[in-house]
Amino acid sequence: MTPRGWWLVLLSAGLTVAANLMLRMGIDRAGGFPGRLGGLANALLRLAGQPLFDLGFILYGLAALVWFRIVATELLSIAYPVLVSVTFIFITLGAVALFQEALTWRKVIGLIMILFGVFIIGRK
Repeated sequence: MTPRGWWLVLLSAGLTVAANLMLRMGIDRAGGFPGRLGGLANALLRLAGQPLFDLGFILYGLAALVWFRIVATELLSIAYPVLVSVTFIFITLGAVALFQEALTWRKVIGLIMILFGVFIIGRK
């Protein structure tokens, strides 16, 4: 993967992480999301009026645009695992920091294994 490709993957991952965390905050502030179709229309209207949800949605779109560039120019077999791994790590850390989710030893070991995998995949 080219140096530019690495930066684009990190940008796409960062936008995806921010989008997911904002979507979650927006959903929480809007009162949650229904498990059944019955309250879906009302939930969507509440979410549409929630600025954090809206911003998260926009950031997801920007992440997709960056990703399209990556898919067009970089090795997908390297770019995709790196994107998913970096996103997974930072989503976990963000969930711990923002939503007080537990960071267990099991998760820490899993994150270390992911980092090791990214290192192996990214090497020439």
